[in-house]
Amino acid sequence: MFRHSAGQTRPDTEALTVRQLEGPAEFELAQALYRSVFDYDDPGAGLNPRLLAALRHHGGSVVGVFDPADPADLLGFAYGFPAVGAEGEHYHYSQAAVVATQHQGLGIGRLLKLGQAAVARDRGATHMRWSYDPLLARNAHFNLDVLGARGRWFVADLYGPGTDRVIVEWDLAAKPPEHPGRLAPAPIPPDASWGVPVEIENGDVVIPIPDHLATDDPLRSLVRQRLRAAFPRLFAAGMLAVSCERTSPSVCAYQFTKR
Repeated sequence: MFRHSAGQTRPDTEALTVRQLEGPAEFELAQALYRSVFDYDDPGAGLNPRLLAALRHHGGSVVGVFDPADPADLLGFAYGFPAVGAEGEHYHYSQAAVVATQHQGLGIGRLLKLGQAAVARDRGATHMRWSYDPLLARNAHFNLDVLGARGRWFVADLYGPGTDRVIVEWDLAAKPPEHPGRLAPAPIPPDASWGVPVEIENGDVVIPIPDHLATDDPLRSLVRQRLRAAFPRLFAAGMLAVSCERTSPSVCAYQFTKR
C-alpha cells in the first residue's frame, strides 16, 4: 500500500510485508531486480536463483519487501550467509541489499536490513557485517547513522581494481537509532581538503568528502586514493567510523572515534 505526499509516492512501511523469499518464482524476481538496479549486462555479474535457494534453505538470509496489494511486485531484497572471521568469530554477512529504483530513499532499505537482522538472530548470530564503497556518502550515512553500524575494516580492491570497501559491523542486540543523524555533524576546518583526515578538539578525526561524485568526475580518483591511505591507518589505530553526516549542501564528513 502506498500513500502520496507532495506529489511523491511513498510506501506505508507499516503495511508492507517483510519476509524470506520462497520458491523459484520469487528467487527469479530477486535476480531480475538485482540486474535491473545495478544495470548488469554481463551474465557473470548476475545473481543465480539457485544460489538464493541454497542460501534460503541452509542458514542464509534471502529477505524481500512486498506490497500486499501487489504480491508479485518485489520492492527490494537482501541476501547473506553465516560467516566465520579470522579470529573464529561467528557473524552473518550481508552480501547485497537492493531496492527498486523508483522506491529508493523511501525507507525500504531500512526494512530490508531489519528483516535480515531478524533472520540472522534466529540463526543465532549476534552481529552482522557487510561492505560498502566509502566514496558513497549516502550509503555511509545509512549504514553508520541510520542503522548504527560501525566501520571497522578497509579492504582495497575487494572485487577488483577500483572497488575499495569499508566493512561495517552491526551489533544485532543494539537498538538502531530512531532518527538519522544521532551524532551532531562534526566541525570541518575551513582549510580541510577532500579525503584528508583532520583531528578535532575531542580527539575524534573527521574526513570531508563530496556529497556526490559522478563516475567520470576526475576528483573521484584523488579522493579514493586519499581514503585508501587514511582509513586503514585510522582503523589500525583503534578508531571506528561512526558517522557520515552532511555538513553543507555539497559536503559530508566522516567521523572516527576511539572504540
